[in-house]
Amino acid sequence: MPAAQANFQCIIDRKIRTAALESLRTFLSAKHISSSLSTLDVLKLWKGLFYALWMCDRPLPQQALCSDLADLIWILPGPAVIPWLRGFWATMAREWTTGIDVLRMEKFLLLVRRMLGASLVWTQVREAKKTKNTKKRTADGETASASLRFDKERVEQMLTLLANWPFRTDEERREEEETDELMPKNVPVGLKLHALDIWVDEAEKAGMLVTGEGPDDSKKSEDDTLSGGDVLERLNKLVDSLRSTTLSKAVRIRSKESLADERLPWNQEEAGEDGADGDDAEWGGLD
Repeated sequence: MPAAQANFQCIIDRKIRTAALESLRTFLSAKHISSSLSTLDVLKLWKGLFYALWMCDRPLPQQALCSDLADLIWILPGPAVIPWLRGFWATMAREWTTGIDVLRMEKFLLLVRRMLGASLVWTQVREAKKTKNTKKRTADGETASASLRFDKERVEQMLTLLANWPFRTDEERREEEETDELMPKNVPVGLKLHALDIWVDEAEKAGMLVTGEGPDDSKKSEDDTLSGGDVLERLNKLVDSLRSTTLSKAVRIRSKESLADERLPWNQEEAGEDGADGDDAEWGGLD
């Protein structure tokens, strides 16, 4: 473990926090180290990062730190990203109701938003020449190309992760639950509600709501990529499954509300059809 981990536990000074974060970046960028991190190692690191944000008081530093933490996935080798994100969700699930007071909740809501957004952008297919800055601009909501593609394997991994954590139904058991005693067994309702509030926003920023097909979309069955619409439909089904199976009334209501978001393409189509029907039924006056 790097010295940064210990420093994160008691950070208040911004300069110390910045230096510790840089130390962690260096540590994680070493492929042979980050690829061999155990579940316990990842959870310890996220515990330290949790308290780094917990002790960060002013709005602008909080926002910057949330973005920096979300950007850590870009320095990790591919196989290490999902375990890293799993450690994040496990930490949030454990601390959501016991470690975060009402005065600090807003910055952790922002962290969850940034992490979910970065996770969805990570599934995009990217050329080797594209830089970290390009990734960040796309994650911040820059208009995406209609031909943007998503890596099928990464999408599957991400959907499984989301199904096991923020969109997990009450009765389901995670695959690792039987063997990993380090992971929390339950996902707080509040964490689920926040994920339901933001998933359409972050899918839009990741380029999944772009309408129209790009020139290469007809080849989607010939490679290992998916269109944004395909990924969005899979996400929609995940949320709909949560809506239909959850025992929580609040989660069921919030799921239904998010599924009715007018930005989702199928809701736009239904709205257009309803509008056309309304025009046909309009009173034409007296003959």
